[in-house]
Amino acid sequence: MTDSKYFTTTKKGEIFELKAELNSDKKEKKKEAVKKVIASMTVGKDVSALFPDVVNCMQTDNLELKKLVYLYLMNYAKSQPDMAIMAVNTFVKDCEDPNPLIRALAVRTMGCIRVDKITEYLCEPLRKCLKDEDPYVRKTAAVCVAKLHDINAQLVEDQGFLDTLKDLISDSNPMVVANAVAALSEIAESHPSSNLLDLNPQSINKLLTALNECTECGQIFILDCLANYTPKDDREAQSICERVTPRLSHANSAVVLSAVKVLMKFMEMLSKDLDYYGTLLKKLAPPLVTLLSAEPELQYVALRNINLIVQKRPEVLKHEMKVFFVKYNDPIYVKLEKLDIMIRLASQANIAQVLAELKEYATEVDVDFVRKAVRAIGRCAIKVEQSAERCVSTLLDLIQTKVNYVVQEAIVVIKDIFRKYPNKYESVIATLCENLDSLDEPEARAAMIWIVGEYAERIDNADELLESFLEGFHDESTQVQLQLLTAIVKLFLKKPTETQELVQQVLSLATQDSDNPDLRDRGYIYWRLLSTDPVAAKEVVLAEKPLISEETDLIEPTLLDELICYIGTLASVYHKPPSAFVEGGRGVVHKSLPPRTASSESTESPETAPAGAPPGEQLDAVPTQGDLLGDLLNLDLGPPVSGPPLAASAVQMGAVDLLGGGLDSLMGDEPEGIGAPSFVAPPAAAVPANLGAPMGSGLSDLFDLTSGVGTLSGSYVAPKAVWLPAMKAKGLEISGTFTRQAGTISMDLQLTNKALQVMTDFAIQFNRNSFGLAPAAPLQVHAPLSPTQTVEISLPLSTAGSVMKTEPLNSLQVAVKNNIDVFYFSTLYPLHILFVEDGKMDRQMFLATWKDIPNENEAQFQIRDCPLNAEAVSSRLQSSNIFTVARRNVEGQDMLYQSLKLTNGIWVLAELRIQPGNPSFTLSLKCRAPEVSQHVYQAYETILKN
Repeated sequence: MTDSKYFTTTKKGEIFELKAELNSDKKEKKKEAVKKVIASMTVGKDVSALFPDVVNCMQTDNLELKKLVYLYLMNYAKSQPDMAIMAVNTFVKDCEDPNPLIRALAVRTMGCIRVDKITEYLCEPLRKCLKDEDPYVRKTAAVCVAKLHDINAQLVEDQGFLDTLKDLISDSNPMVVANAVAALSEIAESHPSSNLLDLNPQSINKLLTALNECTECGQIFILDCLANYTPKDDREAQSICERVTPRLSHANSAVVLSAVKVLMKFMEMLSKDLDYYGTLLKKLAPPLVTLLSAEPELQYVALRNINLIVQKRPEVLKHEMKVFFVKYNDPIYVKLEKLDIMIRLASQANIAQVLAELKEYATEVDVDFVRKAVRAIGRCAIKVEQSAERCVSTLLDLIQTKVNYVVQEAIVVIKDIFRKYPNKYESVIATLCENLDSLDEPEARAAMIWIVGEYAERIDNADELLESFLEGFHDESTQVQLQLLTAIVKLFLKKPTETQELVQQVLSLATQDSDNPDLRDRGYIYWRLLSTDPVAAKEVVLAEKPLISEETDLIEPTLLDELICYIGTLASVYHKPPSAFVEGGRGVVHKSLPPRTASSESTESPETAPAGAPPGEQLDAVPTQGDLLGDLLNLDLGPPVSGPPLAASAVQMGAVDLLGGGLDSLMGDEPEGIGAPSFVAPPAAAVPANLGAPMGSGLSDLFDLTSGVGTLSGSYVAPKAVWLPAMKAKGLEISGTFTRQAGTISMDLQLTNKALQVMTDFAIQFNRNSFGLAPAAPLQVHAPLSPTQTVEISLPLSTAGSVMKTEPLNSLQVAVKNNIDVFYFSTLYPLHILFVEDGKMDRQMFLATWKDIPNENEAQFQIRDCPLNAEAVSSRLQSSNIFTVARRNVEGQDMLYQSLKLTNGIWVLAELRIQPGNPSFTLSLKCRAPEVSQHVYQAYETILKN
């Protein structure tokens, strides 16, 4: 009879019976009882009451019984930690058993008992097992170290187990090597800063030797470890690739993908002129093709990885197009992925084949798949110019089928074809207009409206067509409303006499009857443009549009490089870096491809460029990981742009000399002591003055153009703080704050006389400081300051004073003199008063400068508890002269790229990542003078939180 009988019992109150059986003298009865206990535990019954009785059964020579007891122990040790200590002696004894299976079983169970109290007792047995003569015990002990590290990292480090693990990488047994690598990788992952896997050519050689002989899992661990290694030159990279290549023919798909990851990473270091490079490309294709003959789930994983590989190196699979043709019985998720890869591989050589396939797919029954197929035809037209005509005629054939969703998708893609090839295929517009009534999806309606507006001069009844959409204006989606507004304005500019009424109607609907801010804003802008300068309106609205790019859905280069390092993992299936979906305390390390070595590429990186080279010649750098700037707004940088005049830090080093040529001219005697620095409260938002002209009564006076649109000027101002208390200054109390308005820095002071005598003859002087702040005018108190009287003074400041680096950088030492004495105090000024108004950098210059500043100058900060969205953040920062150069959305995150300039000419570049719904932002700062970054971050915090 099989063991299934233990799971069929329905008896109640059997704990006492089991207790008696567990304490029986007969071995067979004891074994039966333990099996019953394990069965009860497996089906969810609580048998923890039997803990002492089961632990007593550990003292046995029977391996099967011992395994069952250890299984019970693993399950209940956490809930019964005090009882678990009873088992320690048996573990220690079993670790010295002559049978290696029992020794390994003991050490494996020790690692699984997650009880702090007993870990220290297990160190000695574990140390012996790590040096055991049997490799089975050693490989089990290696994994146990990783488990123990998870429970008590400090203990593992103190006991020297990590060094023993490193020694095991040189073990003679390949499985021990694989498990040691796995354990070290696991520990290193939870401690990214530790350099546990300190790989060198000798240890790499040992790993590659073990690779041929260990199991599938072991091979995956070793290959993943190799992928984290950066070879010192292209020769070493080639040598590793040659020894890893045989793994491509392995039967296990995980081993194949891990090998592909290593090869893809090290190919980055090989010169494309090498014969071996071409050979390697040829060898990569067959294993990837073989993966597509597996079951659908594996196919999907393989396709997601192939998608990344094709984006990085399309030449790998350029001759394998037929493999990606869809089969009738493929699941929809496989079909859609194959379709995507087909487009990526489409070229002039195979476009006829691809189009024939896509046309076939467009007649399928699966609606989602058909839509994607029609879109794919449009993408082919945009990617391969020679095929555009054939693609357009294919799309027209599909429109003639009159299948609603096919027609709508076709119109959406034809709009993109018009954008790519202006004045080439407009003859099809008449056919499109015939299908106007059948459009019910917002995207298709918006596309058709765009076509009518863009080519209004070629369509006789364009005004009627657009008027038909206007009837249900408020029921349309925002996308359609915005497109309709723009199209009618275009029509008006092309045929002003016939469409005056129509344009007034749409502007009225958009501005007065709509509650959508985007629509209202666009309506007001058009209204203002048309009512003031129709010529300018024409130049703006009918401006020549840039051609759309071939591939709009490519993954950004820096992200793609990171994902290539994660081939064969979940990140490669999601197409997101692990940091985007892994939660928890473990530090996520950003990976990137190795740089090309000097022997494989002749170009120099900025770091190695000759010192005398002008900045413009140093900008051809590969953007490093974390920049997210490599493809800023898909800018196509033309010739290199020379950077802005980035002053080397104007901060000079030197000891703080409070009296040296600074304050001593104010005083007659030596100072009694310097006041302790008092911290300035973070700046609060100042209510901007209403500089705009009064509002007119009608829409035509929406902005008072004659006097100019009111502009917000001035950054955030902190509430005044007490800088010098009365008790330290013989009755004079000084409070103050710093402001910047319209380019002028001021120190706003409040002087209060709390003494019994009149105060006169006021004067002020600053010590030398980091940014050369100095009074631009004398301190003028026009009348004597009587007792209990308070006076408010705004002291203009300049930045032309003497410069000396202070600690902290934004500290300011001040002396104030009056008829009574000279008084000293120290304060901190917020750095944003030094952000100048011309700190907005040109986009291309921004990208070039970001690349040019060394990566070690980049600092990252977290801004927490800030519930603002990207628009609010951008506008709030702009009022303090932090300018948004560009904005993108990457993987659902809003990325703001910003620049600011300090009064001494230092530029600071910023990347602000905002995840909608998450009040924590990530701020990355790059600057020639990195000591400024911490203070710029404090300025961001201050501005955004007040």
